[in-house]
Amino acid sequence: MRTRPMLLAALAALTCNRGGAEFDTGLPELPQGVEAVSLNGDTLRPSPLSDDVQRDRELRLEEARRTFEADPTDADALIWLGRRTAYLPLYREAVTIYTEGIRQHPDDARMFRHRGHRYITLRLLDLAVTDLERGASLIEGQTDEVEPDGLPNVRNTPTSTLHSNIWYHLGLAYYLSGDLDNALRAYRECLEVSNNPDMLVATTYWLYMTLRRLGRDDDARAALEPISDDMDIIENQAYHQLLQLFGGGRTPESLLDTSAEADVPLANATVGYGIGNWHFINGREEEAVAMWQRVLEGDAWAAFGYIAAEAELAKR
Repeated sequence: MRTRPMLLAALAALTCNRGGAEFDTGLPELPQGVEAVSLNGDTLRPSPLSDDVQRDRELRLEEARRTFEADPTDADALIWLGRRTAYLPLYREAVTIYTEGIRQHPDDARMFRHRGHRYITLRLLDLAVTDLERGASLIEGQTDEVEPDGLPNVRNTPTSTLHSNIWYHLGLAYYLSGDLDNALRAYRECLEVSNNPDMLVATTYWLYMTLRRLGRDDDARAALEPISDDMDIIENQAYHQLLQLFGGGRTPESLLDTSAEADVPLANATVGYGIGNWHFINGREEEAVAMWQRVLEGDAWAAFGYIAAEAELAKR
């Protein structure tokens, strides 16, 4: 659905006419239809959705647009307009929407949380760090809140909060940038607010890899201690399985089989990057690079595992 040029032009005009870096989207000029440039220099375009998914997401976006237009000052309406836009997936448009949200609601941490997330998707990691650090400062001393799911899981049970999402994505932005000390700081903070099994395995996954990269192997092993085989995982099965691999309870072959059976590109990117990292931290760089290259053969370029594989190969 690309029937919103007037709305987007109005949002862009508002954000560009205000001073201050946070009111600038920071988006580079790109050829039409290109969403981002990969860390390896390749242009990235939206991956096609199935007809049913496309139709459903367009309908939900249209509903969000009507709600927003009924009251353009409503923070929740603006956030949902941005989220529904990103699900299509039109990430650059979502950034423009969140930038208007920051103009209207400069003290609302949610705006920086969501724009920071999409900056990661677009490989604008410095901008992501700036936004998410700002979000972290805004939530200091504030009560945490459950973040509703835009794409609900099988139990329709949200598994993350505003605070955990800010720290989680901030840690990821630093990790992808190669700033492991700050990634560790962010993941330590995230662990404090990872209050359910799904969030615990997701945070521990990135924390473990950060610690191993820093050479803190004893701390990494200690991070695995709360992880058990019988955890009640709703949606982060791939992270749970990778932690089992890191702990010696699984083989990489079993994870690849599971991922193939699921036939979910996101799971393949997540598992593929994790297995590559398992090879790498155990001294098998050639196998690691081969696995990361396999990840980039897929089209799930918005997945964190895909971006991480990109970052690894870009270093080489």
